[in-house]
Parts: sequence; structure tokens; C-alpha cells
Amino acid sequence: MIKRDITSQCWRRFKNWPINHCYSTVSSDFEHQNLISLLQSCDQICQSAQIHCLMLKNGLDRIPFPLSKLLAQISMQDISYADSIFKQIKTPNLYMFNTMLRGHSVGSDPQDGLLLFNRMRAENHGFDQFTFVSVLKSCSRLLEIQTGLGVHTCVLKSGFGSVLNVMNALLHFYCVCGKTEDARHLFENGYEKDLVSGNTLMGGYLCVKEYALVLDLFKLLCRDSFGVSVTTILSAVSAVGQLLNASMGETIHVFCFKVGFLSNLNVVAALISMYGKHGCMHSARRLFDEIDVKRDVVLWNCLIDGYARSGLLEEAVELLRLIKDHTVRPNSSTMAGLLSACSASGALGIGEYVHGYVEEEKLPLDAVLGTAIIDMYAKSGLLEKAVDVFDRLECKDVKSWTAMISGCGVHGQADQAVTLFHRMEEEGIVPNEVTFLTVVSACSHGGLVREGLWCFRRMVEMYKLKPRIEHYGCMIDLLGRAGLLEEAYELIKGLPVERDATAWRALLGACRVYGNVELAEHVKEELQGIHENHAADSLSLAGAYAAAGMVADHRYELETAKKGAGYSKIDLPF
Repeated sequence: MIKRDITSQCWRRFKNWPINHCYSTVSSDFEHQNLISLLQSCDQICQSAQIHCLMLKNGLDRIPFPLSKLLAQISMQDISYADSIFKQIKTPNLYMFNTMLRGHSVGSDPQDGLLLFNRMRAENHGFDQFTFVSVLKSCSRLLEIQTGLGVHTCVLKSGFGSVLNVMNALLHFYCVCGKTEDARHLFENGYEKDLVSGNTLMGGYLCVKEYALVLDLFKLLCRDSFGVSVTTILSAVSAVGQLLNASMGETIHVFCFKVGFLSNLNVVAALISMYGKHGCMHSARRLFDEIDVKRDVVLWNCLIDGYARSGLLEEAVELLRLIKDHTVRPNSSTMAGLLSACSASGALGIGEYVHGYVEEEKLPLDAVLGTAIIDMYAKSGLLEKAVDVFDRLECKDVKSWTAMISGCGVHGQADQAVTLFHRMEEEGIVPNEVTFLTVVSACSHGGLVREGLWCFRRMVEMYKLKPRIEHYGCMIDLLGRAGLLEEAYELIKGLPVERDATAWRALLGACRVYGNVELAEHVKEELQGIHENHAADSLSLAGAYAAAGMVADHRYELETAKKGAGYSKIDLPF
């Protein structure tokens, strides 16, 4: 209320300033302070625009100090509007340049920030640490490696190579761009480091999946008295979870207890998730039961997900019953992970219970939860129920459509899968690589050669998606099932990716069905050429001989496919 009264007084006083007053008392510190108070109270661009209009009316737009404050305010609200103001300034100062650089670094087009920086260099404007921090943030967002390297050179030439904020921004740039070796070199040889430096490099190692280096750096930070923060702990726990290093996980757990981090819910959630990935649900449950903080839905989700990941679905369901007694309302994330586990294990009964729980609790059926239910029913053989959930789902995303298309394909309803794909496009949902894989796979199993070829061409030509080996494998299987063996062979020979045994074996299986001995022999030679020689290949070739009536060759390949009897031995204790 006090802030509102002060702001109202400032606003009334500002509106009553006479035009010819702007170069006298208006420019005083007191009047400028009134303007700053007004700007700080503006949380919407329309309010800032009103102040801008009054400044134009009273001539304050020609005074650097209030103009700089206005620019700083608007650059965080509407960078395009701020840019239009900036272009009208004849001689912008460094503060104004930095304001615009900062706005562009967090705005919709960071490239404009780099163009502005180039203008500063061309016009020989000076730089300070804030200039480089904002420009490096733009480089990080755009992954502009070469530009960032040039900025690094400019930093060194300008004498800012020892400024902590600038060097941390450089460190972040290298990490985001995957240049962790350069980041480590900078970390070890560049400047006086702090905890932010260590956390930034740990985050960079996590991004490139160098989990062992994350833990090495964690040990270094602890040993060299950098101190640790919640961010440090979360990075270390995440790395341990990926490495499945149970002993190191317990060590970090003890460390968190000693330094008092177990009062932080984010740390506790990370530790529970880590134990879940290790399959140590006893430790996860003990931590969950012993913490002194109030358990929120995130902690419950982590524990339920851990049980589901470990295949302990009954225990996960029991937690669903307990969660009601703790006045915590489950969300879609709670159910989605559990339903995914039911899909993977074929636990239809538990999946149906979870679906009933969702309806009983009247949880909103969003895209994530709806997709999980659809996938569970489709993989459990209840396609009609999957279709019913899909039809009732109001917000369908690409994953929802893909799950339904996949379900139709698995159940042999290739025509329905293709129809769904057309509906998906009509509703403006852009398919991804997985969507096309499910459609082509459905066409392959349903014998829809023309539709499968159409989908494959649409993926490449319309959506500019690059097919993976799995897509080519489905196409080869599609052509092979239809007897178009030569077309399948030419497709394999023209693969833009490295050929693997899967594609060749799909073609070999088709040769067996259609008795194409010549091509089957050639395919077997190709498999041997990539050092893939399996007994099943000889059986497929033998099948091709049999289909062609070549009995002698059939018998020879059968003999080749026979394996020697295996044996094992044990040491008896007598």
C-alpha cells in the first residue's frame, strides 16, 4: 500500500510537469528519482510506453540518465520496442549499448546482439565486463563457436582476462558448445575461480555425458575448499545415478547429511532418484521415511518411479494408497511413469487400477498422462480401450498420435494407422522421426507398399527429416515382404548411413520366402564381408534353396548351420 501511494504521487507529479520545465528542476536528482520509482512500478509494457510518451512530451528523451533507465526497463519487456528507441539515439553511451546487448541476449533473436557488438567494434566504442557477459550469453544460445572464439580474443586484448564474471561467461560458452576440453583448460589456467566456475564446468561435463569427470571435479571442489552448493550436489548425484556407482552414491548421501543439505527437497529428490536407478529401493525408502522436511508431490513421484523402474509395481501402487493419507495430490507425472512400467512388464491389472485411480481422483487427462494410458492399453492387447482414451483426449501432441498409430500397427490395422497419420496432419500436428517409423512399420506388416513408399518420401521431401537405419530397415522389410527384392537390394546399396546386419538379414529373410537363391547367396557374402556370420543366416539361405527345389544345396547349408554341442563344468566339493 505504501509503495502504491508513493508511485501514485510520483505519477501525478510527473504528469503535471510543464514542458518548459524539463531543462531546469526536472533534471534534478529528485525528479529523476521520481522517474525511476515510476519505471520500477511498471510491470507491463503498456505502462512503460505511457512513461515514454510523457518523456517525449516533456523533452526528457534528450537527457541521457532518464533515457537510459527507460531503455533498461523496456529492453526486458519488449526488445523490438527498445530497439526502436535505441535507433533514435544519436550518441548512445556504453550503458545504453550494454542495455541492448543484455536485452538481445535473453530476447527472441540473440543474433541481433552479435550484430550490435560488431557495430560497437567498428565504431571503436569501449567495452566493459557487462558487454562481454551479454555477448557471450548470445553466443551460447546460438552455439556460435567461431564468434565466441573471436569474443574470447577480444576479451584478452581488452584486458578483461582476469575478471571473474567474464571468465565464467566464457566457461559457460565453451561448456554449452560441448568444448569441455577448452573449458577445462580455461578453468585450470585462466583466472581466480569460484564455486560458480566449478558448477559451470560440472554442468558442461553432464551435458556431454562425461560422468566420471563430473565426480573428479566434485572431489576437486571439496578438496580445494571451493565449498559446495545445492547445484554442486545435484550435478554429482546425477552423475552417480548414470554411472550406477552405488558406493559413491552412499558417500555423497553421507556428505549431504554432514553439511546439512538433506533439508533441501531438491537434494533429497535427487538422492531418491539415484537410489531408484541403482535398484536400491530399501535405501531410497529409508531416506524418504527419515527426512524431517514436508514431503511434496515431487518426492512421492521419485519414490514411486523408483519402485516402478525396479519392477516393484505392487509397492508403487501401495504408495498411491498412502499418498492420500498425507494430503498430497498426485499429478500426471506420478501416473505416467507407473503406467510406462506397466506397459513394459505387461502388468495389465495394475495398469487398469492406475487408470481407475486417475478417474477416481479426477486428474486432468493431459497429453503426457493420456499417452501413457494409450500406450499401456495398446501394448496389453486392448486396442479398443486405447482408442476410447485417445478419442476422449482433448490435448493431443505428437507423442499421443504416435502411440495410437503404433498401437494400430502392432495390432495389424495398417489402414487405420495410415488414416490416423492423415488425421494428424490435418489437425496441424507435425510428425517426427518416430511417427514415420511407426507408420512405415505398420505399412510393412500390413503389406501397404504404396502407402509405405509415400510416407517415406513425405518424411524426406516434405518434412526434411533424415532417415535413420531403422527407417531404412522398415522400408527394406516392406519391399521384401512384397517380393520387390531387387528394389530392396538397391535401397541397401544406396544407404547414406553405414550398412548393418539388420538390413541385410531382412532382405535375406525375404529371399528365403521367395526362393531367390542368387540374391540370397550375394546377401550372405555381404554379411560375411562385414564380419557378421551367424548360423541363422545359413538357415535362411537353406530355406531359399528349399523354396527353389535345390535339395543338395539345402542339405549342405543345414549342415553348415549346425553348431557343435556346448558344455560347461563345475567344481564339486569332494
